Amino acid sequence: MSNNQIRNIAIIAHVDHGKTTMVDQLLRQSGTFAQHEKIVDTVMDNNAIEKERGITILAKNCAVTWEGTHINIVDTPGHADFGGEVERALSMVDGVVLLIDAQEGPMPQTRFVTKKALALGLKPILVVNKVDKPGARPDYVVNAAFDLFDKLGATDEQLDFPVVYASGINGWSSLEEGEPNEQWGPDMSALFNTILKHVPHQQGDPAAPLQLQISALDFSTFVGRIGVGRISQGTIKPMMDVVVMEGPDGKPVKGRVNQVLTFQGLERVQATEAGPGEIVLINGIPDIGIGVTITDPANPMPLPMLKVDEPTLTMNFCVNTSPLAGREGKYVTSRQIWDRLQKELQHNVALRVKETDEEGIFEVMGRGELHLTILLENMRREGFEMAVSKPRVVMKEVNGEKYEPIELVTADIEEQHQGGVMQALGERKGDLVNMEPDGRGRVRLEYRIPARGLIGFTNEFLNLTRGSGLISNIFDSYEPHKGDIGGRKNGVLISMDAGEIFTYALGKLDDRGRMFVRANDPVYEGMIVGIHSRDNDLVVNATRTKQLTNFRVSGKEDTIKITPPIELTLEYGVEFIEDDELVEITPKSVRLRKRHLTESERKRAGRS
Repeated sequence: MSNNQIRNIAIIAHVDHGKTTMVDQLLRQSGTFAQHEKIVDTVMDNNAIEKERGITILAKNCAVTWEGTHINIVDTPGHADFGGEVERALSMVDGVVLLIDAQEGPMPQTRFVTKKALALGLKPILVVNKVDKPGARPDYVVNAAFDLFDKLGATDEQLDFPVVYASGINGWSSLEEGEPNEQWGPDMSALFNTILKHVPHQQGDPAAPLQLQISALDFSTFVGRIGVGRISQGTIKPMMDVVVMEGPDGKPVKGRVNQVLTFQGLERVQATEAGPGEIVLINGIPDIGIGVTITDPANPMPLPMLKVDEPTLTMNFCVNTSPLAGREGKYVTSRQIWDRLQKELQHNVALRVKETDEEGIFEVMGRGELHLTILLENMRREGFEMAVSKPRVVMKEVNGEKYEPIELVTADIEEQHQGGVMQALGERKGDLVNMEPDGRGRVRLEYRIPARGLIGFTNEFLNLTRGSGLISNIFDSYEPHKGDIGGRKNGVLISMDAGEIFTYALGKLDDRGRMFVRANDPVYEGMIVGIHSRDNDLVVNATRTKQLTNFRVSGKEDTIKITPPIELTLEYGVEFIEDDELVEITPKSVRLRKRHLTESERKRAGRS
């Protein structure tokens, strides 16, 4: 395949702007799926957690053919917490398709990935999606996108971007605006043709020494580790001798390529050779890693290692030491947890893991709460059992002064909730940057706020906006420490004894606060069973039973009325806890506990 018959593009979008649906339509309309094949689900979001949450977590590859040109498409995550995936994906492409919702306009996560793409010199194609939606404002979106590119330092060439209007769910695109409530174009051909016209093809020489940088890893039980990357120059063939190098200063390690595969639709097909511009999968090299260059042994030409932004949040992963430990999990020891974290490091490039001075406690650093909780969710589904601490921000020292990460926050809320949200963000040291009413009863607030102030804010925000608010955040910069930020306003209810919860006990505790537990749930001393209605912690008897006597009473006993408990999820638990508390995670349960289980230990720790 010649160079000019290949195009490599990444699709960028904010969460829920329709990116995965758009990729599915491109696959369908390019003839990748036969007419009789019925696809019920989105094809690209095939991970269990991605399907549940409706978000893209892992950067994935597929390929379509349009008018004789092979188009490799990389579906990138829309959330900044998975920025490590984004940076790897952008290293494989020559152009980006920026997908923006026709009503919402550019959002913070769009800004994050776009900034990366513009810095790499990639020229964007703007796709205004969901133009058939009520309230769509395509002209505003195009102008807002231009302003965003300008703010991010785009070149004159990048600012002269083509615009495509589309409805991904209905499968059409157009270069011209049409009438509302009408179909503006017949199919996705306008988008396909814009990609062929504006995305440059690879300029590499097929006869030059091989240069293939690995941007992603996969694993197969048959062939072992698989490296995925784009060939910059040269030609690769099966059974070819190569060297693996970690950047220009790395030591060359000899290896031999077993198979060379390329993407065709969602399938991987074996190739006899592949040249510049092609995204390939190779296997047979056991110690292959992300960022390494596969190059020619006779004339090695390694590329610089991939650069990834540093983590901003850290958590402690601990061995579960509660009295209920080992009942539900399959993997519970510190060695098993450590080995699993080391395996995660092989492909999760934005993650950092290190051992601490304490036995069985590991410090794990990531891009944000979602980045770390997705890892925890995957581990618990695999059968791991552990406890985790409250997230803490990663501080830096600059010229002897303490600096902390600052986030750019965008909140879309109804005007009636504006006062409460602004007060809450102000208490968390947030500075208002921009306020923009949309003229239809909603307002968009932009704040710069310390990352510490956002830990645990999501639930408070949902309560303040009665569930109607949308909030998203993105790392902006490091700035001098902003001072103390207040923590949780309520104390907790702590069980004083081990046993089983009875309905009678729940009835007696109902006026003390909201519970996390139900009748018949097991509890232990030091376990958090609810939120106290006041600001102090309270030790309660959660296993109390009714004393039975042989005296009869006239009339029926009063029915015990209990407020339904709060549904305890992994994210809620991680956001809720304070520094002296832990979230206990097992494959079947999420529980909250005090770090020191007995009252005497807590008092001793409080004095020290």
